Amino acid sequence: MREDLCSIPINDVFLPKDGCPFCRMRDMLEDRMATYITGAAMMEPDVREETNRLGFCEEHFNQILARGSRLSVALILESLLAEVQTELFSQNRTPIKKSLSQWERRKHSCFVCENIEKNTAHLLETVVKLWQDDGEFRTLYSQQEYICFSHYGMVLQAAQKMPKKNFALFEEATTRLTKSYLETLCGDVTHFCRMFDYRNAGGDWGNSRDAIERSIHWLTSREPQDRQKADEKNR
Repeated sequence: MREDLCSIPINDVFLPKDGCPFCRMRDMLEDRMATYITGAAMMEPDVREETNRLGFCEEHFNQILARGSRLSVALILESLLAEVQTELFSQNRTPIKKSLSQWERRKHSCFVCENIEKNTAHLLETVVKLWQDDGEFRTLYSQQEYICFSHYGMVLQAAQKMPKKNFALFEEATTRLTKSYLETLCGDVTHFCRMFDYRNAGGDWGNSRDAIERSIHWLTSREPQDRQKADEKNR
């Protein structure tokens, strides 16, 4: 496959052939963004202005806390909290409707989410272009383990601008990757449930031991944080 500045990150995402490539794309972007904003960028006025305006969602607060020093996170929080304080509780009492409007906006805004959405759109354009123009990439795409539920629709929406003939083939390849893994999950979860029947005591769990975690990951695109042994009772 011919590599250039646009295709190199796509190759990095698709070559492992392990899980959903678009989850790997998201993870790559998140890692870069969390590292970026807790590094030198945290002192750049335009970046700080945007992080103050948008804040972070729970997922990305956890990521910047994991990647940055406690001091860098504290400095980000210092100005962010001051901005929230000004918006909601300024000395000149803010009208309650305005405060609630600001509260509602902040509840759904995140600096990392917004930037990942923009960068993902650009990378998806490259994926669609490569799939149409590069036979080797088309083969690589078809060899992925699966495409998760969360990213299935996102990918097909991004491909809507394809010529109809190309889109039909792309949709077929994408749906196969999503549907075949879903069928596997259905079988594994059913087998997991059957293993709790006393008649199957001592039987073979097959690939079902982590069926719960794999199903949640496929549905949400995120690894569940709580993991139990297959035959462990609920706490």
